[in-house]
Amino acid sequence: MQLRTKVWTMLLAGVLSAAASASGANAAEAPSRFGVDAPELARLGELEVGYRTLHLVAHDQVDVLGFDPATGNAPRRDRTLTVDLWYPAKPRAWQSAMVYRASLPSEPPAPPVSFSVRGIAVRDAPALPPSMAAGYPLVIVSHGYSNDPAAMTWLTENLASKGYVVAAIRHDDPPITDRTRFAGPLLRRPLDIVFVADSLRRTLAHEKLIDPTRLALVGYSMGGYGVLAAAGATFDPEGPPTKMIPGDLLRPYVRGGPLQDAMTVKGLLAVVAISPAGGGALAAWGADGLLGITAPLLLIAGDSDRTVDYPSGAFAMFGMAKNAHRYLLTFKGAGHSIGLNPAPSAMRARLWDEDWFEDPVWRKDRVNAISAHFITAFLDVHVKGEADRADYLDVAVAESSMGAWPVAVPAPAYDAYSGGRGEVTLWKGFQRNHAAGLELLQAAVAH
Repeated sequence: MQLRTKVWTMLLAGVLSAAASASGANAAEAPSRFGVDAPELARLGELEVGYRTLHLVAHDQVDVLGFDPATGNAPRRDRTLTVDLWYPAKPRAWQSAMVYRASLPSEPPAPPVSFSVRGIAVRDAPALPPSMAAGYPLVIVSHGYSNDPAAMTWLTENLASKGYVVAAIRHDDPPITDRTRFAGPLLRRPLDIVFVADSLRRTLAHEKLIDPTRLALVGYSMGGYGVLAAAGATFDPEGPPTKMIPGDLLRPYVRGGPLQDAMTVKGLLAVVAISPAGGGALAAWGADGLLGITAPLLLIAGDSDRTVDYPSGAFAMFGMAKNAHRYLLTFKGAGHSIGLNPAPSAMRARLWDEDWFEDPVWRKDRVNAISAHFITAFLDVHVKGEADRADYLDVAVAESSMGAWPVAVPAPAYDAYSGGRGEVTLWKGFQRNHAAGLELLQAAVAH
């Protein structure tokens, strides 16, 4: 009996150990690879992914944080920006996938917290030659205030596996915990985006990697503010940003200013803004500023976002950007933190750290998967010109919960995706009973 008990104990321990290992493996899965309940277009593409780091120098840039009130002057310096680049690749057999490492500010007086993220990309893997002579489309990604591109690999790697070159800027923001330096990213964010877009259009086109005529912008939070400005949203001359940035340094770039066009990326095909800043107390654009955006626009937000405000933020922006064909995807009950990966284990010890990544209501990998699904459809339509992808955006009902899949229309399998046709009004690409809590609005260009 003792021997039998010992054997059963060892077997049980083995099972528990295996379960723990499996759980740990799942927790360490690359955020760009979504689970079985992800909508159809969220899944990784067929291409392998490479990763490399670029260093770009913008010469003779105004240093807003160096502004001297006594003299009324700001020094000019060269500004070095690091850019993380993901691209379709042909990794060599001996090359292994990336583990990204970064840190984010913690609650003062605690120091920043370092974390790591497992990836699918291979550092410096040889690029896969584009199937089209002109090159791959280019997507510029701008992270949130004090964030890091390593926290947005759910999207950057995912898009690269689908035939996009994705360039995420490390904006080198001051710590978000020091609000006295907010003027820095307020001015620099759109200028960084414009500079990087112009630089990469030249250099990567010279490498024959990208098609410089097919360009999109994606931004989260402060990055959302940045891509909206870079897409043509013009600053209210009397708005808060104009007054918050010292020395009238924003004044030349405001609506009607002599440098207004210098803050705009030309020839954009699409813009995605996730939880975009610019509304609320910031009130960056005024009543007419968003009329300057003409590229198709996808806004993604939670209607309980209390950081940048939903009613005066994404929802109002959707109504005001009347010169763009636009969409607003809303996560019902979600807050601001919908743009980053699921929280790495190192970021789960304190609520402050976890709240960079996680939403109190929504499961984060689910948010990322839904966002990736719609961003893929949106970019494929407006950047790649794949018109059939519009079926995923032209949903039959605005409220996802109202979509129907009658029992009389059998599914070929339990996990089948909706076709979104005929009697089936469940959003195309979603699985039965897995399309709740969302709203997708669409508006055409006003005439």
